[in-house]
Amino acid sequence: MNFLSHYYFDRDTTDCYFTLGTVLPDLLKNADKTIVLHPEKLVHANPNVNSIIAGWNKHLLVDKYFHTSEFFLHHSHTLKKMLAPAITGSPVKPFFLGHIGVELILDNLLITTNKISVDDFYGHLDSCDVEIIKEFVAFAGMKNTAVFAKFYEGFKQSRYLATYVNLGQVTYALKRICMRVWRDPFTVEHEEAVSAVVLQYRLGLLDTFMEIYEEIGEKLPQKID
Repeated sequence: MNFLSHYYFDRDTTDCYFTLGTVLPDLLKNADKTIVLHPEKLVHANPNVNSIIAGWNKHLLVDKYFHTSEFFLHHSHTLKKMLAPAITGSPVKPFFLGHIGVELILDNLLITTNKISVDDFYGHLDSCDVEIIKEFVAFAGMKNTAVFAKFYEGFKQSRYLATYVNLGQVTYALKRICMRVWRDPFTVEHEEAVSAVVLQYRLGLLDTFMEIYEEIGEKLPQKID
């Protein structure tokens, strides 16, 4: 799941560090794909650092339930088949695009149906003390914490996720993610064709997309603030 889908499950929490932890694995991946941390079983003297660790573990659990769900397996496969003709001649693998596409469409739907507030999400991140974050990543084994700190500040300032309200931005986000793997993933024609498929698929999911959040929510242990 993408950032805002992870946030959905803890949208009512008052612990900004826990919220940060629920999206931190993906933030680190975006900052530098070579960063590999495994803080899952660590315990720190600072309770705020432990909240980040707890949120991190929640992220892993949500992803586990999502990626093994019938919802994800069905929709990523179906979207892959629909996108394959749209990217003929592109180096991008349709299964990769189907996987990422479903996750971004879900984030768009959460925003456009008012299931979450993007401003509230960023408000949590803004409330976190950067020194606590540095303490966590150093404790988890990161050697150069400055690299992530710089990326994190840029991520907060850009408010990039708010643009997902625009479906065209979802296609752009797909392109940017593909560019991490393939230098020139799409032509203009590819982008237009992908946008058309994404729009069609979003409309098809509009009435039923909350089923996956309900399914995962039933499996998750309840967190008490």
